[in-house]
Amino acid sequence: MKWKRSERLVDMTHYLLDHPHKLIPLTYFSDLYESAKSSISEDLGIVKETFEEKGIGLLMTVPGAAGGVKYIPKLHQQEIKGIMAELIKELSQSDRLLPGGYLYMTDVLGNPDIMNRIGKVFATAFADKKIDVIMTVATKGIPIAHAIARHLNVPVVIVRRDSKVTEGSTVSINYVSGSSRRIQTMVLSKRSMKSGQRVLITDDFMKVGGTMNGMKNLLEEFECTLAGVAVLVEAEHSDERLVEKYLSLVKLHEVSEKERTIALEEGNYFTNGGF
Repeated sequence: MKWKRSERLVDMTHYLLDHPHKLIPLTYFSDLYESAKSSISEDLGIVKETFEEKGIGLLMTVPGAAGGVKYIPKLHQQEIKGIMAELIKELSQSDRLLPGGYLYMTDVLGNPDIMNRIGKVFATAFADKKIDVIMTVATKGIPIAHAIARHLNVPVVIVRRDSKVTEGSTVSINYVSGSSRRIQTMVLSKRSMKSGQRVLITDDFMKVGGTMNGMKNLLEEFECTLAGVAVLVEAEHSDERLVEKYLSLVKLHEVSEKERTIALEEGNYFTNGGF
């Protein structure tokens, strides 16, 4: 079947969006559409221009016999700021305030549209960092981890508080919770990661960073490297942070349980090198 150019462009775009960060040889498209490589190159030029103009991402061309094209999801700065503003507006509602200075975010974490955009925001920041794995702690960090992983096209590993028989052999560590100063346990299956992998750790909320620091220590047990830290909401805290380098989208500046008020501002995404 001979494909029309319009059909090729639609199908090609769909395939690229479904396979971010994957190097695709030109011969794949050439054989699929039964078209000359010169025609495929012209088609990809159109897709590339559209992606960049609309802020969908970049289309990188890798020359050589083993080359091809690779779609890199990236957002424009203006769109990222819009997503941050939307989050601040949504999370500022007074009925979200929970005891201890926490925010109710379960509905946000369960919203696929919001999580998809949040994932792409963080994927934009770490697009050039060579991430092999996304790590998070069960349970609320899972939606964020999968959202980022979707746009970086890497697997997710989930750290648990206790061992499960379905996990097989595990590695466990004790760590000090930053906010409560209690000794807690982290457990991860030995099959989750391989030595030498670069890992991005993420979570929904961070006060002092005890959980993040625990995951960082767990990486050392697997002889893996910390490639970055991504946090949806960070809370302003008088105690010293246990994690120094991280990116956040929203900062919880101040809460008043008595007045039922929540003061939020932009996180450090732009000031800490996220763009």
